[in-house]
Amino acid sequence: MKKLLAVVLTLAMLLSLAACAKTEPQASETPAETPAATEAPATEPAAEPEPEPEAPKLTPAYSVEGFETVDADGNRITTGRDATAATAMATASKYEVSQVGAEIMQKGGNAVDAAVAMGFALGVCEPFTSGLGGGGLCTIHTASGENYFIDFREVAPAAATLDLYLDAEGKSNGGTVKGGLASGVPGEVAGMLYLLENYGSGKLTRQEVMEPAIRIATEGFTVSQYCANAIADAYEKALEFPEMQEVYWNELGLPYETGDVIVNPGLAKALQKIADEGRDGFYKGEIAQAVVDTLTKYGGVMTTEDLANYEVMVHEPVTGSYRGYQVISSPPPSSGGTHLIEILNILENFDVGALKINSADYIHLFAETFKLSYADRAQYMADTAFADVPLTGLTSKEYAKERAALIDLSVAKEPVDFGDPTLFEHTDTTHYSVADAEGNCVAITKTINYYFGSGVMVGGWGFMMNNQMDDFSTDPESVNKIEPGKKPLSSMSPTVVLKEDGSPFMVLGTPGGARIFASVAQVISRVIDHDIPLHDAICIPKIWNNGPKNNLQYEVALKGYEDYAVTDETLQTLVDMGHGEIKTAASGAVQAIEFLEDGSLYGTADPRQDGKAVGF
Repeated sequence: MKKLLAVVLTLAMLLSLAACAKTEPQASETPAETPAATEAPATEPAAEPEPEPEAPKLTPAYSVEGFETVDADGNRITTGRDATAATAMATASKYEVSQVGAEIMQKGGNAVDAAVAMGFALGVCEPFTSGLGGGGLCTIHTASGENYFIDFREVAPAAATLDLYLDAEGKSNGGTVKGGLASGVPGEVAGMLYLLENYGSGKLTRQEVMEPAIRIATEGFTVSQYCANAIADAYEKALEFPEMQEVYWNELGLPYETGDVIVNPGLAKALQKIADEGRDGFYKGEIAQAVVDTLTKYGGVMTTEDLANYEVMVHEPVTGSYRGYQVISSPPPSSGGTHLIEILNILENFDVGALKINSADYIHLFAETFKLSYADRAQYMADTAFADVPLTGLTSKEYAKERAALIDLSVAKEPVDFGDPTLFEHTDTTHYSVADAEGNCVAITKTINYYFGSGVMVGGWGFMMNNQMDDFSTDPESVNKIEPGKKPLSSMSPTVVLKEDGSPFMVLGTPGGARIFASVAQVISRVIDHDIPLHDAICIPKIWNNGPKNNLQYEVALKGYEDYAVTDETLQTLVDMGHGEIKTAASGAVQAIEFLEDGSLYGTADPRQDGKAVGF
């Protein structure tokens, strides 16, 4: 309501000023100096004022003409999101970014080259979820059969001690959510460049890979309805942090709307500097100083030393199996891959394929499985540099069998409660997937946490800073409490699934905060257990139980998938089974690729956002 009132007042003021400009006399036209109407020559009427020239219409760097994401009634359009190709496939939550990935691979780049180009481009045209001021996680499976996990997640600044985020009563003071204290040291630039230098094809230069992102920032991108909603929702944030207005508000002082074209010259300048100078162009020099100065202005404690000392980490992925398929996913500091595998291990003890999707029995089984997994997450998961995490046990079949034995298929139970399972990660993340016919697979999930992060845009450089400090707990007893140099817990689950013979089967991931790994598990299960086409597996409503207690949530069906809706009758049955109050919840947007039996690649983008797969 505040936001709506502010917009209405702004419009009223503009209309009032426009009216005054037309009716009030100018300084050189006081009543005494203005000739009487009768003195005007009858044969020489006053000349009509020259019309104001219209501003030239901007042509965005990548066209989305003809691609519609919503219908006339505002329903998300589920068709036209997929593609099949022989050589390569890219899919992201922005159609433009999928185009970038295909373009890079057509120029001779491999899947990693494309992923890096897409990462930089996504930060330009989906700035509310990721960008230079954020970080992320990446899972790679190479054509030669090697698996890598690259961690470029943000890290707490050296001076970010827990007391800075607590009030006099020892409770959170809100400093993790917005402003200068909310930002962790960003890892995106270091991560993208590390990927390019260590796993890229070597055929394309850094400048060539970054050129599409620079072009989008310079020439602009078309604002979708989804993007316009995100900008409008950040209205009050932009009032508090006015640097945002320079990029995301128009010349009238109002948020950009659907169909507008946004350019970001400051960000184009930053990207060009990184392209020219590499890592040091961001983590040292004038951009690094601008980051520190802007955060300090809003109460931050990050230093140029924090930025210069940032390091990308390379870990062994967590691996498991599900009904013969191999699952490769994210280890700590993400909890996602570990608990994705735990969920699948538990489900393997049941005949999931015999259950109708979103029937009461199906939802009950998944909800009880999720509760067990989230209880373990709350107890054990944190940055392994600061805590011992029993990864081997959590991902073992034997442990899953013990956990599965706790499930009563007729009654919802409260599993052992290991504490308050704070949902550490916010839902406003992004994911994209890339693959080529040789078998190179890249899955990347990245974020600035909340939409538009901390609200702080780095002065003069056009990118938002993350509020990743909110992924920590402010509970001094939590294994995920704020500590200098620590990485916050995540649920991001960039995942690759292989067939029994070791050949690629799927590449997938999703945003969605603490719901991420539960969502990925449902898509994998639907494809394997029910033999459902990948796009349908993504579109069918998902369910969650994001804690060890009964906290059942379900998704409202998209248009065209009403046959899989969670019905009132099903809800009542679940209540009778003991699931308590059941609520609706929003889903993230899964971006996935499947390797088909004929050797071709099938890619699809989740219609819940603006994606469309592109291949060649």
